Amino acid sequence: FVHKHGVKLGFMSFFVKAAVESLKDFPSLNAEVRGDDIAYKHHYDLGIAVGSGKGLVVPVLRDADALAFADIEKQIAEYARKAQAGQLKLDELSGGTFTISNGGVYGSMMSTPLLNAPQTGILGMHNITQRAVVVEGQVVVRPIMYVALSYDHRVADGREAVGFLVGLKQRIEHP
Repeated sequence: FVHKHGVKLGFMSFFVKAAVESLKDFPSLNAEVRGDDIAYKHHYDLGIAVGSGKGLVVPVLRDADALAFADIEKQIAEYARKAQAGQLKLDELSGGTFTISNGGVYGSMMSTPLLNAPQTGILGMHNITQRAVVVEGQVVVRPIMYVALSYDHRVADGREAVGFLVGLKQRIEHP
């Protein structure tokens, strides 16, 4: 992948693609509240939290549904470079329809990500650790990642949130 595309293949491109497909199934998580109205988005501009040296910033992957894995990884790498250099522009940081934050790179095991208003959903990824799990009646060690979804209850309910997470899990485990 590096030889062909000039960038490493990371977890984030898999999560971006899985999130987009799950958002298609649960559009209330790709919406925003505008006064007394709900605006459902029919595009997928995903905010991706990156470290800036002074904290996290959330540049936006425009039309994430149309991007290939290599394009996602290249864009995230470019945003990370710009964030470290303090070169992100306002238009690169605005207009996201849903956010993915990866606190796992900082070692978080569990946390609750806060909504990036006016968005109605944010996915928090956490670190991958070895855990004992039961598989077909046997205790085995497997890499486990916890994820968390925060959502605006004015727009989405628990059924939709859990459905989104189940769809995401299935897509990550069987891409």
